[in-house]
Amino acid sequence: MTDYSITVKGSAAQQKKGSLLAWLNQTFLIEKLYNKTGLFILLTFAVIIGAGTVFMGVVFGGILIGAVVALPFLYSIVAYPRFGIIILLIMAFMLWQVAALVPFLPIGTLMDGLQALLLLNVLIQLKRNKDWEIFKSPITKVLLIWLIYNLLEFGNPAAESRLAWVYTVRSVAVVTLSYFIYLYNIRSLKYIKLIFRVWLALCLVGALYAYKQEYIGFTAAEEAYLNNPEIISLLFISGHWRKFSIFSDPVAFAYNMVMPAIFCLCVIAGKFRLRTKIIMGIVMVLCMHSMLFSGTRGANVLLPGALVLYAILNYNRKVLIFSCIAAVFLVVLINVPTSNPNIARFQTAFRPNNDDSYKVRKANQKRIQPYILTHPMGGGLGATGTWGKRFAPGSYLAGFPPDSGYMRVAVEDGWIGLLIFCTLIFVIVKTGIENYYAMKDPELKTYCLAMTMVVFAYNLANFPQEALVQYPSNVFFYMEVALIIILRRLDDQLTLEKQNPLKAKKPLIPAV
Repeated sequence: MTDYSITVKGSAAQQKKGSLLAWLNQTFLIEKLYNKTGLFILLTFAVIIGAGTVFMGVVFGGILIGAVVALPFLYSIVAYPRFGIIILLIMAFMLWQVAALVPFLPIGTLMDGLQALLLLNVLIQLKRNKDWEIFKSPITKVLLIWLIYNLLEFGNPAAESRLAWVYTVRSVAVVTLSYFIYLYNIRSLKYIKLIFRVWLALCLVGALYAYKQEYIGFTAAEEAYLNNPEIISLLFISGHWRKFSIFSDPVAFAYNMVMPAIFCLCVIAGKFRLRTKIIMGIVMVLCMHSMLFSGTRGANVLLPGALVLYAILNYNRKVLIFSCIAAVFLVVLINVPTSNPNIARFQTAFRPNNDDSYKVRKANQKRIQPYILTHPMGGGLGATGTWGKRFAPGSYLAGFPPDSGYMRVAVEDGWIGLLIFCTLIFVIVKTGIENYYAMKDPELKTYCLAMTMVVFAYNLANFPQEALVQYPSNVFFYMEVALIIILRRLDDQLTLEKQNPLKAKKPLIPAV
């Protein structure tokens, strides 16, 4: 084919496209469907609505209203990803409340779909802008290795069920890929502050609702949920109900109270206005006090653990004095006699060897060690816990309770997977610390430290419990990891603007 014929075909295609656009403009925008085409469309819709109402009744009306609301909503998520991210964060927090109100909705699938739409937007923008520089980071490289390894687990010869992998990989792959959504779309300090405000507002709602459960009581729906022998054995301890607030269970509630408290502590210690520090102090106290209602002992050590990292990174006279005072207060709180069940359970977190449940977990971990050593790729994703019992009942791993995020990785992904996962965590924390020391803007520097401390605390929490697989922790964890990189880029952009405004015209993070 000659160049001339290609040009003729190209121009013909352009003319055809132009005429189509002109027709659409004339029909819909200028004549506003006041024509034969409009009459045909309206008649078609009338027939569909009439037939649907006759055969389906009120259900069809609900579907129609849902479609009218859903379609613009879905378009907004794809077209305006920053709006979509806020919706994702809110949905992650309110997931279980929505599930309780509308039990027939596949909430997990909706969350996956929401993240998939946001990821689709990233792919569209990348195809248009071809800007891959934003993803260049040691964290991105190790995270991709971790993601690919979990995909390769489908072919694990030791796996008892491939279907268990299909169900489990969603919580690994889809949520992990959300890191790229945040990394591409979060690109201004103003938007980061909005995210923090939304996060703290949601945490405050969770804290206040826990107060309601503790001092007023459960709702009828919550009491019906608790009226189950298995739930009672887990949540009714020493004559006192463990509270779960708006979350799926007390563990998720406790961890999502500690993380904002760590953030508030960093802001209080940073260079912010007094009014801001007072607000952060109130939020921190409410979150930490309500966290005690959960009875989750593993959460009690997270704030002291994060404070140790803070003291190491900010060693000076004031921090040393504060650390000594905090240590004395903690020792007194651990050893003071009390009849309060919440404080008594708090104290047991610092004496694990005296706790029967900890001894059982330790024995289970010891028992499974030979299996981990002899299975470098583990038993496959979903081999333990609920999915193991469902898809491979009677198998060796189906009855094993991992009780720990690290233990689950070791059993299901093997020691190779555990090595990759631990490397990922090390690289994230290392990058956070390096960025913190390299950054110059005090506000951005404080936020980077807060995100690093939160990630560090999540991984402390991942030892006694599975902290990184539940909503909303899994969604927020990868956002906080992405912010460690984003905040450094914003700081570099600010520094460049101050040094040479002419060279800083092109932003490091391009606008969508």
